[in-house]
Amino acid sequence: MSHQGAVLQGYNNELVKYLEDLSMRREELDKQIRQAEQEKKVVQDEIAMLTDQLGHVCESLAWKNAAQKGLDKILAETEVAYEKILESSRILLNVLKTETGNLDKVIALKNSVPGDG
Repeated sequence: MSHQGAVLQGYNNELVKYLEDLSMRREELDKQIRQAEQEKKVVQDEIAMLTDQLGHVCESLAWKNAAQKGLDKILAETEVAYEKILESSRILLNVLKTETGNLDKVIALKNSVPGDG
């Protein structure tokens, strides 16, 4: 029976060895799980921060696009008004040239009439 006891003791020792090995593997896996969970939290926090940052950038971009459209409209209206001013200035200059020419003719005629003066 002592032989059977020795065999049983051998099995028992081997079982204990495997159980200890499995327990160490479990502890290592548990450590890896905790590390992965910490890493997951860091990534989730970064995602939340980046999502918030993206929201701010999108708001800013929308505001800037709207402002740019407003400026484009003002520029277009200003260019049209300026063209009208240029056209009016051209017409005014032509009128002044014509009137000045007419005035010069009247003065020249008046100066050419004897006894007027």
